[in-house]
Amino acid sequence: MIEAKKALDLVRSKLLNWLEGLVVMLPNLALATLIVVGFWLLAKLVRNVANKLLLRFFESGTLQRLFANTLYVAIVLVGGFTALSVLHLDKTVTSLLAGVGILGLALGFAFQDIASNFIAGILMAAQRPLQPGDLVETGGQFGVVERIDLRTTQLRDLQGRQVIIPNKDIFQKVLVNYTRNGIRRVDLPIGLGYSENLEYAKQVTVDAVRSVPDVLLEKGVDLFYQEFAASSINLEVRFWIASVSNNHFHTVRSKAIMAIVAAYRSHNITIPYPIRTIELGKEGKELLSTGPK
Repeated sequence: MIEAKKALDLVRSKLLNWLEGLVVMLPNLALATLIVVGFWLLAKLVRNVANKLLLRFFESGTLQRLFANTLYVAIVLVGGFTALSVLHLDKTVTSLLAGVGILGLALGFAFQDIASNFIAGILMAAQRPLQPGDLVETGGQFGVVERIDLRTTQLRDLQGRQVIIPNKDIFQKVLVNYTRNGIRRVDLPIGLGYSENLEYAKQVTVDAVRSVPDVLLEKGVDLFYQEFAASSINLEVRFWIASVSNNHFHTVRSKAIMAIVAAYRSHNITIPYPIRTIELGKEGKELLSTGPK
């Protein structure tokens, strides 16, 4: 009975001490609560204001949201650490900061690729080398940009398949953007017979291309003879079109080919077939003339 009474007295004493400590800490606890709530409200206000102000500096919504949310988290953390200090939990704050540092270092080593893609996404959002709707080619992939996130970029290739590319691969490799300049050049190789009047054929070809709708006439139509081939004189005609879509590019290119072929037929200009000369030698000629024995 005596031992039990001592145990009860000890428990009662501990509870009383805790209660006294709680009563003493009530003002600090109330202040800490106000600090947390106040910093949380301040963080929301700063995030909303930052979202509006950053619209003037960043065209990318992704980058704008990143900076605004970073400010929000930073203010909330400051409020939390301030509340812990008011509660005289400075050692806890120090331990938490040390733990966060160690955790961040460990996560940095464990998720290097994710961090690289994230940083590449931030740089891409700032530099804007591509944007949704652009026709691009990168890393062997060719398609239209659908979505740009901080870690990946989504393309829709010309077969309708979704392609997800890590931002690091786009940022570190060659990127070809067919949409950015708004115009695109079409190069058409053609072969003419050796008997054709080259100056006349040039004029017919240029006039045929200029008659095609959607050809940018102000950019001109260029034609260059390039080589003496085995059965033809090869040339290349070059003209510019508006870069609307890949389908539009091939449509105008197809119309140009049709217009050139129609013009050649109406002006009796020939596109020769490949010619092959077979040398049989003396024995071959005798075999053809006498037949097999």
